[in-house]
Amino acid sequence: MAGLSCADALREEGHEPALFDKARGPGGRMSTRRCDSPLGTIAFDHGASHFTARGAAFRQLVSEWHTQGVVAPWPVAGRDAWVGTPGMNAPIKAMAERHPVTWNCPIAGVTHDGRHWWCRGQDRPFGPFDAVVIAVPVEQALPLISLHDFQMARLAMTVGSQPCWAGMFAFAEPLDIGPDMIRHIGPIGWAVRNSAKPGRTGPEAWVVQGSADWSAAHLEEDADRIATLLLDGLAHATGLTLPTPVVRMAHRWRYATPSGCFANALWNPALQIGMCGDWLAHGFVEQAWQSGRALAGEMLGLAQDDGAMGIARRG
Repeated sequence: MAGLSCADALREEGHEPALFDKARGPGGRMSTRRCDSPLGTIAFDHGASHFTARGAAFRQLVSEWHTQGVVAPWPVAGRDAWVGTPGMNAPIKAMAERHPVTWNCPIAGVTHDGRHWWCRGQDRPFGPFDAVVIAVPVEQALPLISLHDFQMARLAMTVGSQPCWAGMFAFAEPLDIGPDMIRHIGPIGWAVRNSAKPGRTGPEAWVVQGSADWSAAHLEEDADRIATLLLDGLAHATGLTLPTPVVRMAHRWRYATPSGCFANALWNPALQIGMCGDWLAHGFVEQAWQSGRALAGEMLGLAQDDGAMGIARRG
């Protein structure tokens, strides 16, 4: 979200950003996992269950997404809660379509030749570029920035991330569970009936995310074991004897919830390198979007508004 938000703002001013992502496709925190099953293809929003829109600029963007049909309100999670449709990654896909994105392309490092920046891919370098934006989890950003701006790296080192295990379960028949969302019971941080969200089709599907403390305590355990524990947690939270799921799997988010920083983005105007992302902005979708816009505004010399928390500048 942050990287695409920054790219959108730069493109609006006539620039042509190139984006590189190690993932197979758009998603990040708003990922949707799809899998085949005897009941057909089943989708799970195994990252963020929803997002909120409170600032004026982001509300305007969400309204445009709503008109395009890529988001819908979801009052189950709150008055101002939204979900992507037909999956959480739908608005991210819509944003990515406006840019040249190279997927399946991890960047191992960035170098400056005195005039331009180059990004080192697995097979070849990409460039030359006038500026570099690093929009990845803080733990992955550190090795990219540390050789170029020690002060930025030192700030990033003060931010940590908590992990989260996500269990994904599908059932042949609807479960007799009243609420579509369950929070903070036993190992569960939250559990969501994914199939009840707007725009979803298919059988009964649940995403069960472990709490931060529970996920940290079980961080290195086998995914199959985690799926069993989270399914047991759902049974305990609902008081039901659950049927055997037709789909049962778990995904580990090693860098799920960042602690946040004091700035909305970091920028070195002398070197033309900066960082944005939800790790600077306490891990929420709207704040990640604001972080990208704030960094783009600094790169372009534009004033920021709509709740941006400020920029830490170097150089």
